[in-house]
Amino acid sequence: MTNIQIITRLLLYFASFGFSFYCLSGLDLSRLMLNSPERNTKATLLLVFMSLALGFLVAQFIIAITSLY
Repeated sequence: MTNIQIITRLLLYFASFGFSFYCLSGLDLSRLMLNSPERNTKATLLLVFMSLALGFLVAQFIIAITSLY
């Protein structure tokens, strides 16, 4: 794999993470949490982890689709 392909994949991962974070930030996850003092912190951490997972899956999907051609 060349350096350009590695840089392209990294940029794709970061872009898909940012886009998924933007999309998921519209959800109010703190309402799903039980009443606890650090409810907002836990909801934010859950949002980050969900965004990482969704961003990774989207990037892998795009990489798989583009490798077919």
